[in-house]
Amino acid sequence: MSGLQKRSVVLAGHATSVALEPEFWAVLDRIAACRSLSKAQLLADIDAGRGQRPLASACRLLALSWVAEHGVEM
Repeated sequence: MSGLQKRSVVLAGHATSVALEPEFWAVLDRIAACRSLSKAQLLADIDAGRGQRPLASACRLLALSWVAEHGVEM
């Protein structure tokens, strides 16, 4: 796996950044496209449902779940 890539986004009116491996960003891009969402909208959805879990962890778990359900076709 490659190093982390940081992306900035505004969530709930606050600027934040998320650092993930490029492979996870690729899956999140695919999820956003399949759901007709921007990456910012997808991250806002993840943020809203993550509870106490760190945002980066919630992003990784969603990506893993999506790959388990849909496969790794990119």
